[in-house]
Amino acid sequence: MYTAFAAVYDRLMRDVDYEAWARHYARLLAGAHVHGGNVCECACGTGSLTLPLRRLGYRMTGVDLSRDMLSQAAQKARDAGLEIPFVCQDMCHLQLHRRQDAILCTCDGVNYLTTPDRARHFFRAAYAQLKPGGALIFDVSTPEKLSGTLGDHTLGCQEEDISYIWQNAYHPRTRTVDMRLSIFVGDTDGRYQRLEETQTQRAHTLEELTKYLVEAGFADIRAYGKLTLRAPRPGDERWHIRAIRPKENAK
Repeated sequence: MYTAFAAVYDRLMRDVDYEAWARHYARLLAGAHVHGGNVCECACGTGSLTLPLRRLGYRMTGVDLSRDMLSQAAQKARDAGLEIPFVCQDMCHLQLHRRQDAILCTCDGVNYLTTPDRARHFFRAAYAQLKPGGALIFDVSTPEKLSGTLGDHTLGCQEEDISYIWQNAYHPRTRTVDMRLSIFVGDTDGRYQRLEETQTQRAHTLEELTKYLVEAGFADIRAYGKLTLRAPRPGDERWHIRAIRPKENAK
């Protein structure tokens, strides 16, 4: 995943306001009484959210399955003068040196867990790596977004030196969408390199996610809509979900 175009990923995502995302995650962490402390970001990609969270005072660790993406993240951290360990791991088998105050899974990371069992494995692994009272916070693209906005549509973008064609195929039975990206990157000689990437996401429902979290042992599960602190509404294309590992003396 994300192997072919790790080097151009940030250019494709440059319109995303990661500073605003970091501030929103900081609000969610504060609501879970996490102020600073050790925070692991799963599915961290090239670290575009990890770095601003580190600058906000969290002791970050980044985890991703792609060595190419992590290489980009590590270089960005070095360039910024930030000490952030980046670890290549499957987050469904998360193993860290110490328990965390919070674990994050950002930018659709849970959507890439394409079966209920994968989601359950991740939630159980995250629970085991959290301190009592620690928080798991993640975001997902909603079923409405994956089936409607992406669905069976073809999207495209063309700029001076980079363009892409994004073809989607939605499968109602499994509630998964296959996304095939053809990316064309220009060089100084006016020639283009073509990169191909195929990804699959699953549309988990809020009821399913809540059920899996409860099964893993989490409590005080709250969902928020569209980078806000309000409850989800019809039409939202993204949910942020926060769950707490109960303290050991909790009744």
